[in-house]
Amino acid sequence: MRRHPGEGEVSGVPRMQSTAGRLARLGFADGARAERMLAELGPEAGDDPGLLDALVSAAEPDLALSSLVRLADRDPGVLAALRTAPQARARLLEVFGVSAALAEHVVRHPGHWRVLRDPVERPSTAGLRADLLTAVGASPADAEPVATIPKAAALAALRVAYRDRLLHLAARDLAGEAPLNEVTAELSDLAAAALSAGLALARAEVPEFASVSLAVIGMGKCGARELNYVSDVDAVFVAEPRGDVDETTALQIATRLAQGMMQACSASTPEGSLWEVDANLRPEGKNGPLVRTLASHMSYYRRWAKTWEFQALLKARPVAGDLELGGRYAESVNELVWQAATRDNFVEDVQAMRRRVEAHVRVEEAERQIKLGPGGLRDIEFAVQLLQLVHGRHDPLLRRRATLAALAALSRGGYVGRDDAKALAEAYTFLRSVEHLVQLHRLRRTHVVPEDPADLRRIGRALGIGVDPVGEFTSRWRRHAMEARRLHEKLFYRPLLQAVARLPEQEERLSQAAAKARLEALGYTDPEGALRHIAALTSGVSRRAAIQRTLLPVMLGWFADAPDPDAGLLGFRQVSDKLGTTPWYLRLLRDETSAAKAMALLLGTSRYATGLLLHAPEAVMMLGDGSELAVRPKETLLTEVKAGVQRHGDNAESAVVGVRALRRRELFRTAVADLVGRVDIEQVGRALSELNDVTIQAALDAATAKVAMERRGEPPTRFAVIAMGRLGGFECSYGSDADVMFVHAPHEGASEREASEAAHAMANELRRLLALPAPDPPLLIDPDLRPEGRQGPLVRSLASYAAYYRRWSSPWESQALLRARYSAGDAELAAEFTTLIGPLRYPAGGVGDDAVREIRTLKARMEAERLPRGADPALHTKLGRGGLSDVEWVAQLVQLRHAGAVPELRTTRTLEALRAAAGAELLDEADVAVLSEAWLFASRIRDAIMLVRGRAADSIPTAARDRALIARALGYPPGGSEDFVEDYRRATRRARRVMERVFY
Repeated sequence: MRRHPGEGEVSGVPRMQSTAGRLARLGFADGARAERMLAELGPEAGDDPGLLDALVSAAEPDLALSSLVRLADRDPGVLAALRTAPQARARLLEVFGVSAALAEHVVRHPGHWRVLRDPVERPSTAGLRADLLTAVGASPADAEPVATIPKAAALAALRVAYRDRLLHLAARDLAGEAPLNEVTAELSDLAAAALSAGLALARAEVPEFASVSLAVIGMGKCGARELNYVSDVDAVFVAEPRGDVDETTALQIATRLAQGMMQACSASTPEGSLWEVDANLRPEGKNGPLVRTLASHMSYYRRWAKTWEFQALLKARPVAGDLELGGRYAESVNELVWQAATRDNFVEDVQAMRRRVEAHVRVEEAERQIKLGPGGLRDIEFAVQLLQLVHGRHDPLLRRRATLAALAALSRGGYVGRDDAKALAEAYTFLRSVEHLVQLHRLRRTHVVPEDPADLRRIGRALGIGVDPVGEFTSRWRRHAMEARRLHEKLFYRPLLQAVARLPEQEERLSQAAAKARLEALGYTDPEGALRHIAALTSGVSRRAAIQRTLLPVMLGWFADAPDPDAGLLGFRQVSDKLGTTPWYLRLLRDETSAAKAMALLLGTSRYATGLLLHAPEAVMMLGDGSELAVRPKETLLTEVKAGVQRHGDNAESAVVGVRALRRRELFRTAVADLVGRVDIEQVGRALSELNDVTIQAALDAATAKVAMERRGEPPTRFAVIAMGRLGGFECSYGSDADVMFVHAPHEGASEREASEAAHAMANELRRLLALPAPDPPLLIDPDLRPEGRQGPLVRSLASYAAYYRRWSSPWESQALLRARYSAGDAELAAEFTTLIGPLRYPAGGVGDDAVREIRTLKARMEAERLPRGADPALHTKLGRGGLSDVEWVAQLVQLRHAGAVPELRTTRTLEALRAAAGAELLDEADVAVLSEAWLFASRIRDAIMLVRGRAADSIPTAARDRALIARALGYPPGGSEDFVEDYRRATRRARRVMERVFY
């Protein structure tokens, strides 16, 4: 970590005298307190022009100054001594400005700051070991050093020596003189030296130590030489008897040695403790023996070890004790580690481990956890380790313990993209640097970024951020975490790893490059994704995988013939995952070629149908029998849903869940029939509209039952739902809302108020039930075409409708009523309603000239005002020139003017009205043909947009890929999207000319 000047920092300050305000400007948080403390240091400090420079360069000047004052209290000569060693003083104050704990160590041992005198060089591994062994009175030259000073003094001396070396390292680290990998390696070597010293202390208490060879195996970060400043040290112990000592006795002695070593490191003393030695990564964890022989270790790993244990062994390294024995252990387990990826469920086990780690992060800390939280260090480490274990069995260059070294090797080998590896390495380095700064402050084991702005300011300044250290640090941290999470998801969960992990070693295979080229030639735009799905579907020795290996070569060709091969393969994998263990599923696809081909077309064309299938995968069975794609009669569906509602009794919500499941199934049936050409657009519209009627009727039955239960009696009124708009015209598309009006008629003798309340309760409950969150496509009830729109009552009585229409009705309402028909509820009441509105929508003698002018004016205003901003009028299927609105208004104006005299015009359907107009010679047959063609084309496009993209839209998309997919769904050949658009423009231009001639 390299320090840079912070906010307001200056150099060359000539005199120490300063006001509180000036000190605050220089970077002190409390200028007045800083002024008092500087005064406490006395005139010697005032005569030192470099001292203030060094203080304000610290990450937290206040902390550095208060620590210096405490040191001067213990050693009055320290200021003079530091003045003669300016580099050591700068290093010391940098440490004091970050680490209150190391400052406390120096205050306790005032002369120890001298370890920072020039030159400050990196100590060797052997030098660290010698320092700590000497501290406990052991000879570094001995093969098995033994402590020779009293235990209490030795423990204290070990801690003092350890922290002296920590101070030395932290000074170089904070000054930017040691890169991260050097810092973590030295911390690991220092921990190994402490373990050696602890073992020397243990030998002093176990006279029989020479009867056994004991190796200490560093695991985790210690083994990988990437330890933190404060961390448990993971270790495993392996022992062998010497001479004639039996194994049992030898293991007992070795266990006492291991326990003594662990206690020497963790024991509390006046100088504190070092850290815990965690031996839980040993075979059988806490339940297993602390020490085993090499043979016992290997027997366990071969027979019983879990996947996580092999992942842990990736880091194993001998760090103390008998290094020759430790080397044999490492060599032996390595043979198993690099075969771990061939084990059953290897990748799934590792992924499950990652999910468990995330689940154990405290919710309140998750966003601030730099180790275990989203985008944290563990994300990167897990991704790298998984890639190593999968690919390392064939590539020895990947067999590295340290994360950054392994990541670099993965990049060089092409297993991780160069840019991804660079971004991951940068994120990892940044996050580890932050982790170190957080831990250095109190020398406590923590991985949580603090919330206090003062702490964040210290961290930011220690990272070299001079301007806005809090804001800039937070921004960098979030950015690196987000990038780490993104790349982790990409690397860690790549399904391709499953294929690589499970591939039989003797099986020859197409090279990755050749496979990608072949898939690209077939039309796959994401060959890597395709390979992942293929691998996931075909790997393993199960019957399921065997059938998939037979099916896929053929289906890949069918997917390639579909508009979106990538989506087809993805959908196939998703459905297979849901139904893969279902006996009939793969048998159906294997034995029924037509079913498999239809499925390939469906999945490769329609996200909408794929989504429906994923929520009800058993619907695949429809594809095996062509007759199953026939639209089911409305009466059959009504019988089924009524029975379902009755089964659920008073539970309206459960009843409607069943109704919506039926609707999902029938939507899928209709979509498949549509895609394979079994039904035309008019049949689709009728099927969807009748399905919506059935859904509304079932929801109304459930709502009525609930209202009756709540009111403890049947509602005192008849109730009907009147279909309007596209629902009324049997012209619903896949994404249509249900335009309706609600009408009721009180029973004889019933109170008007009670009847109205009951009717409103039924209407509101109906809407609520159909709006409940569910994975099924929603059916939104839109009652806005009622009298007075949203300002009017939701439900009116038949008499209220009659009074309103008699007094207030306008031409646009008469036009809207042309679509009105019975949808659900009381059929007799609906018939009374349609009789009531007959004179309004089919006026004798037709509508007057004033009404015609008003309708024409309204149409012109709609074209000017309702077309969405930025929409191309030539490509908007609903409101654009020659689109649905143009055609429908022509038909409706003819109906308003002539249906009173021509009964054939009394229909809610647009095309039927146009045909009737041609039959009555009110429109030219050629004009009707032009209008009908444009209307059908626009309707097909709207449905195709929904089927292809899975979401409704009225405009032909501008994106070339989306346009191409829709063109293919409409039957155009590959590359035919321009023809599709031109055909639509031509059809709508012709329709617009007819509309302008006959409407205006």
